[in-house]
Amino acid sequence: MLDLTGTTVLVTGASGGIGQVIARRFAEAGSAVAVHYRRDRDAATALVELIEAAGGTATALQADLSNDNACHRLVDAATGWAGRLDTLVNNAGIQPVEALPDMPVTSWRTMIDTNLTSAFSCTQAAARAMADRGGCIVHIASIEATQPAPGHAHYSTAKAALVMHARAAALEYGPRGIRVNTVSPGLIDRPGLATDWPDGVRRWQQAAPLGRLGTPTDVANACLFLASPLAAWITGHNLTVDGGVSTRPTW
Repeated sequence: MLDLTGTTVLVTGASGGIGQVIARRFAEAGSAVAVHYRRDRDAATALVELIEAAGGTATALQADLSNDNACHRLVDAATGWAGRLDTLVNNAGIQPVEALPDMPVTSWRTMIDTNLTSAFSCTQAAARAMADRGGCIVHIASIEATQPAPGHAHYSTAKAALVMHARAAALEYGPRGIRVNTVSPGLIDRPGLATDWPDGVRRWQQAAPLGRLGTPTDVANACLFLASPLAAWITGHNLTVDGGVSTRPTW
């Protein structure tokens, strides 16, 4: 049921971190993968080569997703490359830390444009490409959509809006056979995180019922599930992937 052979996926922000692993997992499941990048062409090219070396099919596509026209051109390029588009994973985003009282409006607008408006534009374009056969769209949100953290007011707001966008899109695109869901990760491990933020990692491990940080593969597997036939009757859903930390009482 997780065999996606013959399908095509576009993963935005696929040149690093979580996006790379999402792209690789879809390739392992048989999808042809359009690897989007904004600046890091070398990383995107290396990922394409890695997928191809493992017997998969991939291409690297550049776009600045803060531009609506660029989003539409990206989707058109991915669709034209493979002849179809079955899945879009809106993974591209930023996560700066800025205190709300001193935050300039430029930072707010950059966050909203990068983390929210880009997903709106790519989703709109993808839905048009999927009109004939339906498809699946997955937004990468965050558990901060419902529980903000200090310095992340703009990030949490954008992610909360992303969850609601997916629900609204699920409602309006459902009659066209297009499913739209979100995946909301908790704290995802990366090289050097335990050194950079030892107290935060320790507190997370203590709070999470499963006792560990998440991995990019945990997020990728959730995306793969939502894109698969196993999730054929799931749309408008926010799938939390946080090791159970959201179950921890806050009082």
